[in-house]
This record gives sequence, structure tokens and C-alpha cells, in this order.
Amino acid sequence: MNNAMSSLPVVAGVDGSVSAAHAAHWAAAEATRRHVWLRLLRAVDVAAYAHAGGFGTPQGFFTAIEADGNRMLDDLRDALLRIHPTLRIETELRTSDAVPALVDESARACLVVLGSRGLGGFSGMLIGSTAVALAARGRCPVAVIRGWTDDGAPPSVGPVVIGVDGTPTSEPALAVAFDQASARGADLVAVHAWTEFASVTAHTYAHQFAVDWDAMENHEREVLARQLTAWQEKYPEVTVRQVVSRDRPVRSLLDNAENAQLLVVGCRDHGGFTGMLHGSTSQALIYYASCPLLVVHAAAAR
Repeated sequence: MNNAMSSLPVVAGVDGSVSAAHAAHWAAAEATRRHVWLRLLRAVDVAAYAHAGGFGTPQGFFTAIEADGNRMLDDLRDALLRIHPTLRIETELRTSDAVPALVDESARACLVVLGSRGLGGFSGMLIGSTAVALAARGRCPVAVIRGWTDDGAPPSVGPVVIGVDGTPTSEPALAVAFDQASARGADLVAVHAWTEFASVTAHTYAHQFAVDWDAMENHEREVLARQLTAWQEKYPEVTVRQVVSRDRPVRSLLDNAENAQLLVVGCRDHGGFTGMLHGSTSQALIYYASCPLLVVHAAAAR
């Protein structure tokens, strides 16, 4: 963890839903572990309410929205302080769309945390679109918190799973994954799914061996082992299991994270995901991972 960033808070985006409450509790535990403070942010797009159905806005509507939002934030802060009495917690209600508000917060945070289901029990699509946008545009790591069941608490047992693509882009995610596994006393499962990688090395190697799959798999095992060596030396207390899979990255990651307590993946800057996390793959992980998902930007890990 970068000490220069240690004064930056963990930010939790909340909306009054059960899922957001679980995310806030997860964020509070993470802030306590990092010895930083916690910001609870609720963003309400009042313009959307005001224009819904084409009707005029009743007098006092915005005042009621603000009072309800602040009451929810106060209740949640009080609940968190009963568990983490020494944690500094600040709250803010913004009357704006959630995505720009959270992107703005991410520039001054070490981590932004979201729930996986919105208020009213919507499926992952609504909150997922926010998470996809934030993962692409955010300036710090983004965590999407979910349990093994709908609206269930996030798991506290099981390994930490990390997606590794054999390139330097994976290094910030590896740093976060080893740190998380060490702090949680958890095993680390390093998953290297190589069939679909847009890797010059892999394709050159395939051509050289005329698609000798055994040779390619041995090569990819060496790539994974080599990339993990320095991190295993830095974190000798972490037990690492290496998984090399000739499979679609998303399917391999989802399968290996089925009983995990955290899934960590990396992404490129400027919104471009690596071969491990791009396009439909990134969305599938955000929508369908059965445990908390932590997305780490190549140059924004803090």
C-alpha cells in the first residue's frame, strides 16, 4: 500500500438499499484496516424525479428528499460507529447523478465501494452500469460488493482470487491482491486464462509450435510462475495456488471465485481494459461475480 496515499479516504456510495448497507460495512472494515477515514456519499438525481411523468414538482419535494437522504446517512453512520467506534466517518448528500459524483470522489479516494443491487431490488443492471462507468473512468480502485446470495452479506471466508495476464499491467492488481490476502489470512488463487489473450508472445509461441497446446500451456505456466515470484518473496505468509486455464477468462475467473471472499482484476488506464478485463468480460464480472469484485487501474492503485 502506498504510504503517500494513506491520508485518502475510502468512499462508499450508498442509496438506502440492503446491498449498499453491506457495501458500507465492508468499506468501514477496509478503512479501519488501512487506518484511513470513511466517506459515505449519497447522490440523488433530483432532476430525474422532477421530470418524471411530466408532472410539476410539489412544494417541499426537494426539502423532503434532502431530509430523507440525510436521515439515511446519519442512521448508517451510527450503525457503523457501533462496530467501529474509533473510525472517522463523514457523510455527504449530493443532488446529482451518481456516476459523475463518484468519479469526482475517486480522484480524492484510495478506494470507492458500491453495492451490487440498487434501492428497490433492481437487478445488477442498474447499479452495474454505474460500476462499469466508474471502473472505466474512476481514478482509484473500485470495489463492487455482493454476497453469495442476493442481498446477502459479503463472504468473510474463502480465498482471494486474482486474474493475471502475464503483462506489467497486472502488477498493481497483484500488489492489491497479495496485500488483501495477507491482511485477511487467506490463500491466494492466481488465475491465468490464456486462450483468448491478445498476447504477442503467446501467438508467436503458438505459431512456432504449430499450435502445440501442451507446449503453450507449459509456457503459460512459466509466465505465471515468473510473474508471481517477486510477490511470493515479499509475502511469504500467503499460500498461493496457481491456476493455468485454457478457457475464456471470464468463465475461468467466475468458476474460481465461486467460493472466494474477493476477486481482484486489473484494467488499463483511459478506460481501456486489458485482455483479462475488457468489454463484455468486465461487465460479466461486475454483474455476475458471486463475491466482492475489486477493479484496480494500472496506474491508480493506492
